[in-house]
Amino acid sequence: MHFLESIEQIGFVAWVHESPSVLAYPTILLLHVIGMAVVAGGSSVISLRLLGVSPKTAVQPLERLYPLMWGGFWLNAITGTVLLMASASTRLIDPTFYIKMIFIFVGVAVLRLTRSRVFHSLGPDGSLPESAKPLAWAALICWLGAITAGRLLAYI
Repeated sequence: MHFLESIEQIGFVAWVHESPSVLAYPTILLLHVIGMAVVAGGSSVISLRLLGVSPKTAVQPLERLYPLMWGGFWLNAITGTVLLMASASTRLIDPTFYIKMIFIFVGVAVLRLTRSRVFHSLGPDGSLPESAKPLAWAALICWLGAITAGRLLAYI
């Protein structure tokens, strides 16, 4: 526990957690929410299309969302690490944090699988492979689970 408390006392981390400045915790949290919206939102757009929403919309152009989603992911990784360090002594002993991490890691794996198994396996007429719908459901479940677990961390 002493180690976790010492993480919270690192200069920048202590400033983020304790400063009344709007540039500290509120800004880091805002950037984390933006990153989450980009990753979960982009993934949800792709998933909903794969599940049949807006069937006249071509699937292949949605692959352009991947660089944006990866940018959102890395923004979340950085801001999430800072937020975690600011509350290390409480977050790292909370099982909800580990549930959130499992959802995120599986969600990222599903993003990668969707790109390789769906976007790179579209039929010449744009038809979807059989793996499209299960991957779409998995993505929606993972990002919903990660967001829910993240919100529960703030209240438990």
